[in-house]
Amino acid sequence: MTRSGLRASFGWLATTGEWRRLTGNVSSLRQLSDLATAGRAGKGRPLQGADEAVRLGLLGGFELEVGHQPRVVAVPFRVQRLVAFLALRDRPLHRAYVSGRLWMDASQEQAFGSLRATLWTARRLPCPLIEASSTHIALGSGVRVDAHELAACARHVLQHARPVVRDDVDQLALAGDLLPDWFEDWVVEEAERLHQLRLLALETAADDLLAERRFSEAAMAALAALRGEPLRESACLRLVRACLGMGNVAEARERFRTFRARLLSELDLEPSPSIQQLLAGYISPLSQGSTPGSSPRAAITSRSR
Repeated sequence: MTRSGLRASFGWLATTGEWRRLTGNVSSLRQLSDLATAGRAGKGRPLQGADEAVRLGLLGGFELEVGHQPRVVAVPFRVQRLVAFLALRDRPLHRAYVSGRLWMDASQEQAFGSLRATLWTARRLPCPLIEASSTHIALGSGVRVDAHELAACARHVLQHARPVVRDDVDQLALAGDLLPDWFEDWVVEEAERLHQLRLLALETAADDLLAERRFSEAAMAALAALRGEPLRESACLRLVRACLGMGNVAEARERFRTFRARLLSELDLEPSPSIQQLLAGYISPLSQGSTPGSSPRAAITSRSR
């Protein structure tokens, strides 16, 4: 910018008496020009530092939190779709594939245009969400995703990578469903996969906890699995075992009766003999299926697979 042009651009400051207050110790027009240029260049850039935490929530609904003292960031829905798609794939994807999956009803040219517009909008958010090259795009490497953390916890439990701890049970039991209000195929498929992975991990955790006689934690895991699928007999079986292990016979009977009534009402089915035999000594109508002299408590800590 020329000296005369700069004077014209900032002439209004001199007339309003604001010049000295705003310039402070700036000693030359060149310094002031550099400051003004830097201000214009910074407009619309991310507000956070590169080391600031970014956490993406997909369980229970879409939510983006930024900062070590998290603040929720509003994200336009078209950016939400792109970010969620990249997060669920968790690897670099070709631009043509992404645009084709997210804008299936559009022409190729229109889909590419929609992707470019969405990327441009995402860059204006106060956090780096997407990494893009000329051919591929991926979720930003610094973005933590709650669905990834849940899946990792479930895999550790299923693989018996370490003893089950209370935090594992809490994370698995309290997790919400993946984007429950989204009904696109790529969301529904991944939601079902994660749902089943979580239920299997909860039942495996309950087995391990029963074997260690940690009955209250086993009950939490089994109850969470049963709430996830109320007609899941394997979860009810583990819950009954945990209740009996704690000495809560009445609760065990009530849990079974509630499950049995629902199974009859919705599917017109009776529970399998395994769960009836477990309660044979406690519920007289079921005692016909028990073996004389058998003890129901002997099966409490046995593992069911």
